Amino acid sequence: MPIAILLTAGQRNDGAVFTEVIDDIRVPRIGVGRPRTRPDAVIADKAYSNSIIRDYLTGRGIKVVIPQKSNEKASRKNKGAAGGRPPAFDADLYKGRNVVERHFGLAKQWRGIATRYEKLAITYRATAVLCAVVAWLRK
Repeated sequence: MPIAILLTAGQRNDGAVFTEVIDDIRVPRIGVGRPRTRPDAVIADKAYSNSIIRDYLTGRGIKVVIPQKSNEKASRKNKGAAGGRPPAFDADLYKGRNVVERHFGLAKQWRGIATRYEKLAITYRATAVLCAVVAWLRK
């Protein structure tokens, strides 16, 4: 289920606003207490595999489940012992990433989201939020 929505320009790289999306996460607790702002793990595809994102997540104590790009692996191996160890990767946990992709598929079923008819960003974001609300209500 979607828990944070951030709207960017269509040509903008998702990795550039990754930290802003993570900072927007607020999960209310059952009962009293502040909402959770730190997920247990972040599962992402190879597009998010860079040292900036990995260091940010590790610094916040969040488990990183992102496979390495092939060019990153080759670069590390070319450096030999100076390349360091490969980052930890939990393949079993990574299998759950399809849940995110399925929600994107569900959102694309909404014609207004898939084709971006709205001219204003605020209207488009409102449509995306409405889609998320419907997904939560169906659950």
